[in-house]
Amino acid sequence: MPHVTFIHGIANKPPKEKLLENWEAHLAQGGLDLATNGVSTSMVYWADVMYAEPAAPDANFESVEEGLGTAWMDEDLAWIDDLPDEEKAFVESFREKLRFDKKSPESDDYTPPDFEGNENELEALTFEAIPLPWFIKRRVMKALLKDVHHYLFNAKFSPRPGEKYQVQDHIRQLFVDQLKEDTANLEGPHVVVSHSMGTVISYDCLKNVADCPPISAYMTVGCPLGISEVHDNFKPDYDKRDAFPSDKVAGDWVNVYDRLDPVAFDARIANDYQKDGNKVVIDQRVHNSGKWRHSSYKYYGQQDLCNHLKKLLEL
Repeated sequence: MPHVTFIHGIANKPPKEKLLENWEAHLAQGGLDLATNGVSTSMVYWADVMYAEPAAPDANFESVEEGLGTAWMDEDLAWIDDLPDEEKAFVESFREKLRFDKKSPESDDYTPPDFEGNENELEALTFEAIPLPWFIKRRVMKALLKDVHHYLFNAKFSPRPGEKYQVQDHIRQLFVDQLKEDTANLEGPHVVVSHSMGTVISYDCLKNVADCPPISAYMTVGCPLGISEVHDNFKPDYDKRDAFPSDKVAGDWVNVYDRLDPVAFDARIANDYQKDGNKVVIDQRVHNSGKWRHSSYKYYGQQDLCNHLKKLLEL
């Protein structure tokens, strides 16, 4: 039986079982019913490492565009104040790249017009031109900044009284333990499908954690791995000519992106994650609907994504 191990991305999420159910349902809408095809699934769930309690389904920004950027997901950046110099330099560089501190072109309610340009125009887009209301973009980027920093620098974090985690150590263990469980009695292809910040975690484990089990194939969705502040802070040092996790990924790596996804605005990654100096990552562009293009639900409803996943699962 083939198996898919999912891992979610930035910001808070509904409970693990509900999130997995939602992802499977949206893949079915895109043309891939995993259960009907005999594919088992699991979820690496790490939101509870960063958030006190799961998000209510009706407050989940993956599905409710009107809820995006509301106060419940606005991050307090006071954690930056006491960082060591090296980490402050990272945060300052990343903040500049994400540009959420820049003044809105009009006001906090500024909404750029819908933009559907040709490929060359899209590739030339600046971050500000991505059509997402400014106050939403700012809050989403704050969540990305915190999650990426805490993971890459293995920050100590306490989401609830009486619980404290070394973020990278703990989430790495969650990922590796889930893969070990999934591969224990597996017969058939095993594919990791990661979204958003989950792509950073899964890539790091597959590339840099010695006891991480190998997998058949890999899919990244809406990923920030192309951002230099991300890949330049992997340990051991990142080298793009040997960045493909060859020891752990036996088959293809497919990267699915929407050019208007603000988290994946350095969207194509084949040049950044080469195998023996060759570009081998398959970059697949899709067109999500609406202004919030980063939603995992919208990505999983895409036929192109589902077609690639079918091939990776050998269906």
